[in-house]
Formats: sequence, structure tokens, C-alpha cells
Amino acid sequence: MREYIVADVFTDVPLEGNPVAVFSDGAGLSTELMQRTARELNLSETVFLLPGDGGGEHARARIFTPAAELPFAGHPVLGTAFILGERLGVDSVRLLTGAGPITISLQRERGAPVFGEMEQPIPTWEALSCSGELLAALGVERSGLPIEIYDNGPRHTFVELSDENAVVALRPDLTALSELGAFGVSCFAVRDGPVRARVFAPGLGVPEDPATGSAAGPLAVHLARHGRTGFGQRVEIRQGIEIGRPSRLWAVVEGSGERVERVAVGGGAVIVARGEYRLD
Repeated sequence: MREYIVADVFTDVPLEGNPVAVFSDGAGLSTELMQRTARELNLSETVFLLPGDGGGEHARARIFTPAAELPFAGHPVLGTAFILGERLGVDSVRLLTGAGPITISLQRERGAPVFGEMEQPIPTWEALSCSGELLAALGVERSGLPIEIYDNGPRHTFVELSDENAVVALRPDLTALSELGAFGVSCFAVRDGPVRARVFAPGLGVPEDPATGSAAGPLAVHLARHGRTGFGQRVEIRQGIEIGRPSRLWAVVEGSGERVERVAVGGGAVIVARGEYRLD
């Protein structure tokens, strides 16, 4: 029997945010068995922890959606950091991912972690070649900003809609979206307060994601590069409301349009379940 813990991430309220299952000992499990386990649990992501490579990491994290392994993902990294922070009593957790080492700093209240912020890989970006097909699959006419695809381990593309109502009204063709490739599609609207977003990733086995930490960093880059926000401005993102899992994410990007120097994404998490699973 393998121990696992479930945390709801990018929230401080149980049964909200994005759940992640973290297996504390993935040693001896094949990639195929890890993938089957993630499919069985059917969460956006499932994590298996292994020993680090001797570079000061607390653990190596392998991250799986129901359909594929990811080199990096935001809410699994943050949820894992909360779990290890509670278990080890540390205020900084270093995880080795497929995209390299990620450091997460934790803030505590009355001894328990309540907020974490991860340093994310600096993304690259380029124009999305299938932007017309993407808009057709989403059922929208245009994007307010150029449609570009960002890569920080996973890949995400961004479509700006006119207002929050347009985001809420989305009814995308998930089959058509999945045929475009294995990347997330973030549809968002900017207002005076939080950015409202929905993220669809059917090509990765996730029809709609409640909270997407790996997209939050590139979204902050996208907004700053195109003048919707400023570099150094802390952006609040609201996601998951339409599927009954309201989530709050914070992202900040430092640098300039010519050189992005730092991307960080933060939020809360709460442990909601512990148990054992028969895998061997």
C-alpha cells in the first residue's frame, strides 16, 4: 500500500481550488503504472515523489495528468511544497522537476503553512500557428491581444475576451481543441480588479482546469508584455468558478519586454485527505 495525501491548491477552503494527489514514495513504480494511477484518480495532476539528485532538493517530483506526464505544473508543485513543509517543518522547499529545480517559499500562521510562492521557469513564446482554428473551436471571433503560445515546461496559449461575461459564456468544442495539440488554452478578461480566467486542456486529459499555476506565470508575462499590466505588478487571477472550484492565484513578472528576469506564482493550499492506495 502506498501512502498518498490530497491537497486543495490555490485556496484555503476545503473542496475548492484544484486538488492534487501526492504519493510520498514513488520508488519502484514504473512510468506506465504512475500514468495508470493518475488516470484512475482522474485529478488534473497526480505527483509521485522520489529522492532528489543530490543538489539540495527535498525530493524529485514526477507529475502526471490523466493523459500525460508533464515536466512542470504549478498547482502540483505548490501542493507538494505545502505537504513537505508541514511534514518537515521547513519554510522553503526545493523540488526537482522535469523542467529543473523549483524553489517554493512558505509563509506560516500559528506554525502552519498558509501561503506559498514558487519561482517558475522563464517561459519562451511565439505566435500560435493555428490561431484561426483555435478561435473557431472556442466559438469566439477574435482575441484582444495577439494569440501566442508560451512554454515553461507545459505549453499554454492565451485568448483575451472582451469582458467577464464573455469568459463565463464560453462553451468550447473540446474535441476540436484536443485535436489542436497537447497544450492549455487560457481565456481571460482584464478588469480593474482580478483577472477572470478559464483554462481548457482536453489534449492533456483535462477538459477544464480549476486552477492552472503553470499558466498563471506566462499569463502575467503576456499581460505585461502587451501593456495590460506593469512589470512588477502583482496580478490576482480568479479561475474555476464555472465548474464549482473557485480558485485564487497571484502572479508577478519582473524585468522588461526585452528581458524577463523573474516569474513567481503564489497561493494557498489546504490538506483534505490522507490514505493508502494499492499500486504494486
